Amino acid sequence: MRTVRSDRSRTGLLATTTVALAALALTACQSGTGTQDEGKASAPTASSPAQSPVAQSTGTPNTGTGSGSPAAKGSDAASHTGTGNGKGSTGRASGSGTGRGTTTGTPVLCNGANTHVTAQEVSRPLDHMLITVRNTGSRPCDLTYYPFLQFDEMQWAPGAFEESRPQAVITLAPGQSGYAGVRLSAADGSGQNGTTGHKLSVIFQGRTPRSDAGPTATVKLPAEGVHYDSKLTATYWQSSAADALTW
Repeated sequence: MRTVRSDRSRTGLLATTTVALAALALTACQSGTGTQDEGKASAPTASSPAQSPVAQSTGTPNTGTGSGSPAAKGSDAASHTGTGNGKGSTGRASGSGTGRGTTTGTPVLCNGANTHVTAQEVSRPLDHMLITVRNTGSRPCDLTYYPFLQFDEMQWAPGAFEESRPQAVITLAPGQSGYAGVRLSAADGSGQNGTTGHKLSVIFQGRTPRSDAGPTATVKLPAEGVHYDSKLTATYWQSSAADALTW
């Protein structure tokens, strides 16, 4: 019977201890001094200086003028003022190079007074001739439309290959050359009134079709002359000899 009472006393003591511990835990939770479940971290508010984009950026705004910033690197390209030799505001190739003189100013018309003109027969295409015009003046000059060709005292005006018309007027800087291809006669023999010319005049056109651009150029021909017939046709002025001999 004593043993029974001892067990009962031990059981009561454990129960009392449990109740006391529970009370202490409850008191700690209420007072905030005990261990608590913090749960998930809440998202920072927009007003938090540590997370604000403005607060994180300590430099000056990216205006393109800061030293060492990406905008400063890009400012090198932005600082160029277009002083290169490309097309100017007039849309004309200005060209440059040693011994070519000035390339500024409004272009004048190319004519026999400010150019040197040569004519040379070529092996390909057959029965063709290449006319080369070099600007010998001090200002750019425009080659407009196509050349009028006159052998000796011929009384008719050869036509032009309309499909050879360029997209823009050919402008020659001082020292530069322009070209025109000439079909002298029909390769298949379909031309008429074939004859040999010993003198060639190249007549330049002005700003409007068939207007006068100024002095005519007289071109030296081979001593034996140049054969041509009714198929005599010129191209529009071109910027390269290859383009001029396409037709």
